[in-house]
Amino acid sequence: MASDNVKRITGSEILSEKALSYKPLKGKTVLLGITGGIAAYKAAVYSRKIRALGARVIPVMTCHATEFLSPITFAALTGEKVYTDLFCIEGAENIPHIELAKSADLFLVLPATANIIGKAANGLADDFLSTLLLAFSGPVLFFPSMNPVMYAHPATQTNMERLKTLGYGVIEPETGETACGDSGRGRLADWPVVKEPILKATTLQTLKGINVLVSAGPTREYLDPVRYISNRSSGLMGYAVARVAVRRGARVTLVSGPVSLPPPPGMKLCPVETAGEMGDTISKLSQNVHVIIMTAAVADYAPAARADRKIKKDTSELRVDLVRTTDILSQLVKDRRDGQIIVGFCAETQDLKAQAIKKIRLKGADLLIANDVSRPDSGFDALNNRVFIVSSDGDIEPLPLLHKEEVGEKIWDRIQNMLPQTV
Repeated sequence: MASDNVKRITGSEILSEKALSYKPLKGKTVLLGITGGIAAYKAAVYSRKIRALGARVIPVMTCHATEFLSPITFAALTGEKVYTDLFCIEGAENIPHIELAKSADLFLVLPATANIIGKAANGLADDFLSTLLLAFSGPVLFFPSMNPVMYAHPATQTNMERLKTLGYGVIEPETGETACGDSGRGRLADWPVVKEPILKATTLQTLKGINVLVSAGPTREYLDPVRYISNRSSGLMGYAVARVAVRRGARVTLVSGPVSLPPPPGMKLCPVETAGEMGDTISKLSQNVHVIIMTAAVADYAPAARADRKIKKDTSELRVDLVRTTDILSQLVKDRRDGQIIVGFCAETQDLKAQAIKKIRLKGADLLIANDVSRPDSGFDALNNRVFIVSSDGDIEPLPLLHKEEVGEKIWDRIQNMLPQTV
């Protein structure tokens, strides 16, 4: 019985731990174009975060950007030379804007002012950054940031649409108060929204065209309006599995119980509370997807009756009758359509292998991911996990302690090999 079953995990705590253990951009080179807006200070912060994900980050600043932050700042944060001058004599024999364009995997323009958006949309090249954009043939992402009135101006909107037709990515700014005190759309996106398109742009789109349904988090089974039975699931594993699928190009629907995680970008989120709500929602969505991954910790039992008012402490004991909830995974297997892949999760505190083999035979899933939640370094509330991937033929693949997003990658590697070639 609990009134709050979820450990409060802030975005900054999650990001800092990810940066220590998970480097999906290892071996990648990222060009970071910084333009003259107040949000240039966020580019400095984000440059460290991108580097922490394993990438080499090469800063390119416009002359206006240097009025907000010194190139020395970006040199110190990235450990790289900062490029500002198109006509710099040093290194001119190698034509820097051509050599840089050939060496990088991804180009970010962050913040992207109305000026650089207009230049890029019309193929203008009058400084190092705009010239480098024309010379670069890889993926480019623009992150607009400006006064809301400037952002809403028809010229800016037209230029952004033209960027998209040219094949560039445009990540919409957020709505809120900007540095000038005005409110509206125009504030540079926060890091979680910035991070995901970066990772997607550097990930092979192996799940393009695949519809995916993921469940995550706990359920709550109410005794009365203020008390409920639940479990310790934080949703971290399910959210990680869903994010990895989006990065690989899948269309993802996330059915989530109550968690303290920010809504993940790039997918449809369906919040639910009880096991009944989760089962009904998943049942309605299940027939139109290719892959279902049940990471949610669904309550096995629920109170037989729910009191309309708060139960008072009038007696020394309170007895509650519990009834079994619907086994969502077993029902999904029973109702599955041809070619559909169904993956289950199980959390155990003892005899992990034996329990996993027993459950996959009982449930009939294609894969079962088993994790020992008694360990302090993995499982509930932890950013890392140590699991077994068990297949329907009894094969067991043990994974070492990994970041949960890396566990998600391993799971999707297995699923991709099972997908029909005609999907």
